[in-house]
Amino acid sequence: MKTIHWRAALACAALLVACEAHAQATPPAASPLDTVPEKMPFSQPYGAPISLQRAQDAIQAAMAEAAKHGWPLNVAVVDSGGNLVAFARMDGAQLASIAIAEHKARSSVKFRRPTKAFEDAIQKADSKYILTLDDVIASRGGIPLVADGKIIGAIGCSGATGSQDEVVCTAGAAVISK
Repeated sequence: MKTIHWRAALACAALLVACEAHAQATPPAASPLDTVPEKMPFSQPYGAPISLQRAQDAIQAAMAEAAKHGWPLNVAVVDSGGNLVAFARMDGAQLASIAIAEHKARSSVKFRRPTKAFEDAIQKADSKYILTLDDVIASRGGIPLVADGKIIGAIGCSGATGSQDEVVCTAGAAVISK
């Protein structure tokens, strides 16, 4: 019986040594975060702040799209500095989404990208570090508003699923980019 225990112990020790040697011999794979792009991503310049009238036009287009589908949402538009310019809450929209709509718009304009980029970074690229950045919201439904090649604000929608919020925001953003 002692012989069996000794053989098992020796086999385990040999396995540990082999695993350690393999771990030392295998270099770690390069992280996608180590990739250095040639051009700066999301570097579209900021422009003058969106006017109240244009912000209201974007909200009206977004609300028309939401109403067409029967999705009661909250819609916020911020200027190029992230300051609230206009807001609308559709009848029946959930109260928690008031602040979320504004947060999506603010995050989108500050980081010069749709909030879907944060959602994808966390869910598809496993880039959890995104969660450590101030003012990030990793849920789609925030889209920059671009006029004449410059970011003049952003629109944020909340109250439905992320994909529904994004559809409504896209309709609002389309009015500005004409």
